[in-house]
Amino acid sequence: MNIKKIFIVNRGEIAVRIIRSCKVLGIETVLAVSEADIDSLPARLADKTVCIGPANSTKSYLNIPVIITAAKSVGADAIHPGYGFLSEVAELAQNCQDQGLIFIGPKPEHISKMGNKLVARSIAQQCGVPVLPGSEKVASFEEVIQTIEKIGLPIMLKAAAGGGGRGMKIITDYANIKTVFESASAEAKAAFGDGTMYVEKYIPNARHIEVQILGDQHGNVIHLGERDCSTQRRHQKLIEEAPAPNISEKLRQEIREAAVKLAKNISYENAGTVEFIVDQDEQKFYFLEMNTRIQVEHPVTEAITGVDLVQEQINIARGEKLRFTQSDIRFTGHAVECRINAEAPEEGFRPSPGLISKWEMPQGPGVRIDTHCYQGYSVPLFYDSMIAKVIVHGYDRTHAMKRMLVALDEFTVEGIKTTIPFLKEVLQDEEFVSGNVNTRLLEKVMK
Repeated sequence: MNIKKIFIVNRGEIAVRIIRSCKVLGIETVLAVSEADIDSLPARLADKTVCIGPANSTKSYLNIPVIITAAKSVGADAIHPGYGFLSEVAELAQNCQDQGLIFIGPKPEHISKMGNKLVARSIAQQCGVPVLPGSEKVASFEEVIQTIEKIGLPIMLKAAAGGGGRGMKIITDYANIKTVFESASAEAKAAFGDGTMYVEKYIPNARHIEVQILGDQHGNVIHLGERDCSTQRRHQKLIEEAPAPNISEKLRQEIREAAVKLAKNISYENAGTVEFIVDQDEQKFYFLEMNTRIQVEHPVTEAITGVDLVQEQINIARGEKLRFTQSDIRFTGHAVECRINAEAPEEGFRPSPGLISKWEMPQGPGVRIDTHCYQGYSVPLFYDSMIAKVIVHGYDRTHAMKRMLVALDEFTVEGIKTTIPFLKEVLQDEEFVSGNVNTRLLEKVMK
């Protein structure tokens, strides 16, 4: 299948990232923009832009009929959804299929299956990938209590239809279970249109480790190593690194092999990420979820493997076989990514939209900046607050962390508040420096 023109249905740094890979491949780009993004950097870089609606994302970036109509009107061969927005919405992939457009991502059924956490959990169990003790769907707080009586406390109450921390609650005792259940279910219903909940055992000393996989239309699946994404605030990742530090090679290989096994089991196509929870006390790992799209943190994998993941997404979508076998993938050094958000950490991470009056990005060996911002750009209040990603590569973890601190020191942003000072504090935390990280580390740093 030939792809000559791609319709990009996203904004911000990932839109810039996709445009640049398309240019390398000689593919024309058309960018879908909302009224708030008409003057954005990706709009300047794309070969053509099409305004698909107002700033409100439900009327623009989430409007499937308008997107399909716009893509066909400009003569696009394919749609790339990036991450977020419609990237894991099976309806868009199905509409592309029905309308003769190539969806640069997995099949609609893969998105549906893995997007439902209960179905994904069942698939993992069927192919022998460990899952946390837990439940099927729970319809009431009484059923939550019944599950607790079987697996014990603490537990995590989770939304079956989504992620990103929405609808997710930790329960450590029997007090207020009814209130917590109703609150979590309502939050899930508002966020995903589905209030179905389920229960999993909560691991206090947990690492969040994910494996990047690629699958083609010819049955080939490989992994490109793992990333540690344990440094999170309210279940939102802030710092990611590859490879994962302080785990045994045996555990590392088992996690990687489990990800490939799961992807092969469903004949997965395109880029995907299989996420795991690692119980550091027991040195055991458990399947968490699968993200059927490119990840925000994909650059750390690119840094240690030299593989352009967006380019591979496009190659797979046009029917090509993977250019690599597993033995071709070589891992070099260590990479770290810091997400820079327009937020005020000292004010409870209050969003800080507005005009960037000064913007000076770091440079130097091993430093990469993925961003859509520039001096004079006005950060809109309508979307996610991430304004840049700083990615560094070093010959080992210590070297990479030192390079990151230098890069953050050199990153000057004025006119808005950013998380740069907070990230520098985290990077110098004694436990983080030692690699002794878990998903609760930031709770300690912020005290």
